[in-house]
Amino acid sequence: MGKIQGEGDYESAKKFDDDEAAFVKSGSVDRAARDAEPKSQAEADEMKKAEEIGKSRSKGEDASAKKSGSRVSDKPVGGAK
Repeated sequence: MGKIQGEGDYESAKKFDDDEAAFVKSGSVDRAARDAEPKSQAEADEMKKAEEIGKSRSKGEDASAKKSGSRVSDKPVGGAK
């Protein structure tokens, strides 16, 4: 497969997709999600602020993210308790 530089790299995209599929099949997703949860209310607040900053720069939802078969999940990620 040939490379396209600038807008994409077929080899890197395939490697990413293969690695992502292997990670999902490994059963480590739930653990990784738990490990990524904020460890304190201060960390949760910091994460929320960062999310709000990112969203403020967004042009809106990516319509393709809601298509059937999308890898984007509607399931919310847990936060600090």
